[in-house]
Amino acid sequence: MIVLEKRPQPSKVWSYATPLVAVLATMFFGGVLFAILGKNPVEAIGTIFWEPLFGEFSFYYRPQLLVKGAPLVLIAIGLSLGFRAGIWNIGAEGQYIMGAIFGAGAGLAFYPLEGWYIFPIMVLAGAFGGWLWAMIPAFLKVRFGTNEILVSLMLVYVAEQMLASVSLGLLKNPEGFGFPGSRNLQSYESAHNAELIAGSGMHWGVVAAFIAVIFAYVLLNRHMLGFHIRLTGEAPRAAKFAGVNPARLILFCLGLAGALAGLAGMFEVSGPAGVVSIDFNVGYGFTAIIVAFLGRLHPVGILLAGFLMALTYIGGEIAQSQLGLPAAAIQVFQGMLLFFLLAFDLLTNFRIRAARNEVA
Repeated sequence: MIVLEKRPQPSKVWSYATPLVAVLATMFFGGVLFAILGKNPVEAIGTIFWEPLFGEFSFYYRPQLLVKGAPLVLIAIGLSLGFRAGIWNIGAEGQYIMGAIFGAGAGLAFYPLEGWYIFPIMVLAGAFGGWLWAMIPAFLKVRFGTNEILVSLMLVYVAEQMLASVSLGLLKNPEGFGFPGSRNLQSYESAHNAELIAGSGMHWGVVAAFIAVIFAYVLLNRHMLGFHIRLTGEAPRAAKFAGVNPARLILFCLGLAGALAGLAGMFEVSGPAGVVSIDFNVGYGFTAIIVAFLGRLHPVGILLAGFLMALTYIGGEIAQSQLGLPAAAIQVFQGMLLFFLLAFDLLTNFRIRAARNEVA
């Protein structure tokens, strides 16, 4: 008989080993999945993890790691602060969408004027859009005690409907021959989030992601607010005695997460995506949850996890084109990562031992 026995103290070894073991388990069982689909599992896993970094066309794919990884890191950093405090924002996808709508709307409001001030206004508008959307579950939780998980998640679907609405109406390109979607911001110089170094993939969204990592690290390790966040998550009763204001913490964590998700949406729509369209959102807000936990809710860990997840995005696209793998299989592969991460994380607080059945 196998039983779970609670450890006196969480295991530091398993705490650090869990992400690595989860990745290895994902690779193994992902290979099994690909084999069931009739593909060579070694070739499929190699394509996903090797081709973007060292393959024949890696010179093209490597910059894409920054492009794909930056929004994941930016969103995950905001989510991680709330998760550490026991505040579960699951609606970052909606905040990402609203940041894109507000940011693109602010830029297109000036069209066709050119000016250095347009892009900074878009940055502020994008952050405000995400913050405003996150304040809805924050206010409802503080005022009425509602569940932020359900409210933030349901607001994702509202945001998707608003995205469709503005793509067909308010932000629709009047010169687009009736097709849904806004003007292309890549052709509007003052509103374009262009590469800072040509061919590098480095744009202002990448810079913001690195700044967010540094900010979160300093906040959590060098500031009293960061101490309150960690204390609330680890010992809620002790946090009350320490004078932590729960309402203020909820507003701060949800608001900051929303602002960072909104920034990610703004940088994406003004850069790699270029347009506000019905299919603009690709699930970054949900994938960032995996990134946050894969990085152990630590800023540096999230940075590494973000680029690992970006690797699976790019490698998955290569595998689809070269090996004919279905997109759904790649999504299942990415979902396995969170599943195994949560499964093996159990060993941080529990140990498995064999117990003999006792005779009555």
